[in-house]
Amino acid sequence: MAQTKYSNVPQRDDDNADDRLSFELDNFSDLESLDYAVQDRLTDPEQEVEPFQLEQLNKSNLKMAFMNMANSILGAGAIGTPFAMSNCGLVGGAVALVLLTILVDFTIRLIVINLKLSGKTTYQDTVEYCFGKTGKVVIIMTQALFAFGGAIGFCIIIGDTFPHILRSFFPSYKDNGFLKFLFGRNVIIVLVTMCVSFPLSLSKDISKLAKASALALVSMSVIIIIVLIRGPQMSSELRGKLSVSSVFITPRIFQGVSVISFALVCHHNTSFIFHSLKNPSLNRFAKLTHASCFVSMIALGLIGFGGFLIFKDKTKGNILNNFPGDDPIVNIARFCFGFNMVTTYPLELFVLRDVLRDLYYISHPKSPDLSTPAHIILTTILVLITMGISLLTCNLGALFELIGAVAASIMAFILPPMCNLKITGSTKSWKKKLPYWGTIAFGFATMIISSTQTLMKAAHDTGEAHCSI
Repeated sequence: MAQTKYSNVPQRDDDNADDRLSFELDNFSDLESLDYAVQDRLTDPEQEVEPFQLEQLNKSNLKMAFMNMANSILGAGAIGTPFAMSNCGLVGGAVALVLLTILVDFTIRLIVINLKLSGKTTYQDTVEYCFGKTGKVVIIMTQALFAFGGAIGFCIIIGDTFPHILRSFFPSYKDNGFLKFLFGRNVIIVLVTMCVSFPLSLSKDISKLAKASALALVSMSVIIIIVLIRGPQMSSELRGKLSVSSVFITPRIFQGVSVISFALVCHHNTSFIFHSLKNPSLNRFAKLTHASCFVSMIALGLIGFGGFLIFKDKTKGNILNNFPGDDPIVNIARFCFGFNMVTTYPLELFVLRDVLRDLYYISHPKSPDLSTPAHIILTTILVLITMGISLLTCNLGALFELIGAVAASIMAFILPPMCNLKITGSTKSWKKKLPYWGTIAFGFATMIISSTQTLMKAAHDTGEAHCSI
């Protein structure tokens, strides 16, 4: 075998593929070595070509990719974290946030490891590699549901934020029929979505959204600061009471877990962000994932516990809806959050459009790129549908619970470890399999218990209590 630039990687002249893979997984001291080993297994050793090499034009550096990943995590779900803490209890919320951050970090990296080991370039192709067409349909539908729910949530938030901002500039709007109509929740959702979010959603290059993502992260920082500073200044009638059960762990903890899961999960964007990296490698991606998850955990902890401790049992699905609509300082936070949603919405549409294309071409080995007319038509249809549904409800908490319970559990906690066990299961001892099976069991428990509790509650709740005041 000719010398390659990876000749320093441990080798075995073993004819048994499973033994060789076991040797690789157990003996590489870092992820970079596994990168090289997987390349040697998947490519001609005489060639020095990355197996998934893409054009380096318009690629993201680590900083840009961090902005996209952190923004994808700290989207609409962040604003619902106080509501999640009210469902979990303070102690339960702290345990859930730390545990979920660790699991999300673990499974995001598993997705890319599975990509490398399977020789595939997308999450859904890896699932198909492991579980055939049935598996691919499941992951595509799950990704579509998650992105679909996220897009609806972003439109709901646009309707919860911008009307208050505009009304603050025109205090006498109620006396003007046209302004009263123009500043209505549904009118604002239509105008902002179609005039701002829709054009951004037409982009075919996710790396071009990095600068907007950076601004969105700054906006989220402003929101957290305003909630923590302005909240304690609210009148006592707007702030609830903290029960003894809310201090520890409540029976609704799995509903809270599903909301936190929705806030943390960005697995549907993982392969796009990984391939958007310049010189993508497992080591570089691991650094990116650790940083994004840690920063997101801190941000979610601040707004989650801060918001819940301020409003207690009156905490709403959107914490900003706990504040009066005419509060000028909070309206700054509403503007920042609305801007955040305007820029995060295209990330969800990017994923939703891509997975639906894969579903349409389910029998093709590789889904062809959409033509420009098809790209525009599909994007337009998706924008109109998600926007239309957001006009009918403002119960953000229930939406996050359902999407988090079903889509996030399957996509983040069930399929990544199942795929890894399918690929490498014969090389792992039962002790090494325990973390994988534990993650899978946690995913199923969250999905079943949380979705059941949410549906039972929704049957007796119109959701109006979560609308802005």
